[in-house]
Amino acid sequence: MGLPTGFVDLQVNGFLGVDFSSPTLTEADFVRACRALLARGTAAFLPTLITSPRDTYARNLPLMAEVMVRAEFRGRLLGFHLEGPFISREPGVVGAHNPAYVCDPDVALLEQLLDWAGGQVRLLTLAAELPGADDLARCAVERGIAVSVGHSFFTTADLDRLAQAGATALTHLGNGLPNMLPRHDNPLWVGLAHDAYTAMVIADGHHLPAPVLKTAVRVKGADRLIVVSDASPVAGLPPGHYRFLGNDAILEPSGRFHNPEKQCLVGSAATLAQCMAHLASLGELTAEALDQVGRINPLRLITQT
Repeated sequence: MGLPTGFVDLQVNGFLGVDFSSPTLTEADFVRACRALLARGTAAFLPTLITSPRDTYARNLPLMAEVMVRAEFRGRLLGFHLEGPFISREPGVVGAHNPAYVCDPDVALLEQLLDWAGGQVRLLTLAAELPGADDLARCAVERGIAVSVGHSFFTTADLDRLAQAGATALTHLGNGLPNMLPRHDNPLWVGLAHDAYTAMVIADGHHLPAPVLKTAVRVKGADRLIVVSDASPVAGLPPGHYRFLGNDAILEPSGRFHNPEKQCLVGSAATLAQCMAHLASLGELTAEALDQVGRINPLRLITQT
């Protein structure tokens, strides 16, 4: 099967009430969610597992890997994105992930995760400042996995070191950070300024205000920008109260999905097609450039290794 001709989403946590990181995920629900998402303007995507207990990885990765190889999904389910467990535990930086399940960089654990996934991991998000992060990145790159820095309060020195180890991207730049940051010395400016990294951004209209999204587009340019949805399991569902990742969260009619107590977003309620439509509405990119950030760059990131 050839390359997808539509938008490619590198970060999908679930859809239509199906949570890919749920300890009760079933094959039938996973298939139903994938079919529904693929019917709504996403040509291909990476099912994403967030920071989870080891038992959940051991259960869900093989279950989903078996579905991925079916003829129906070849060229459409492109592999896994592991968003964790090797991220920061710090409040704000950990985001909606459960800090109890966060792990220090551990090559042996990564190899176990890859085995459970049947060798189908394509993208790994980790925190650059953690001891051993560079060794973990090298291990992943050697196995053909793209490495992205996220849920991380990184410095320029951290990004320099991880770039030497093979990291090439930044996971949802501008999110997975505390609500209050130092004015100048913070990961948003550092990530925008670092030329070695492609920035993944959530363009749902809620994760990044329009001025921030425009700035990312203008600084990184179409060559070093990737749009993701970060779709949560409530994507495709009506507004209401939901419990997700241990969060009592509200999906507003506007599409904003948030935990009022933690004052943080809990993933997106948008599809990639909706994100791309919002980005197009800002008038920053041509049709050709939109194809670059929504299809070409995502494919390039997960195949360049």
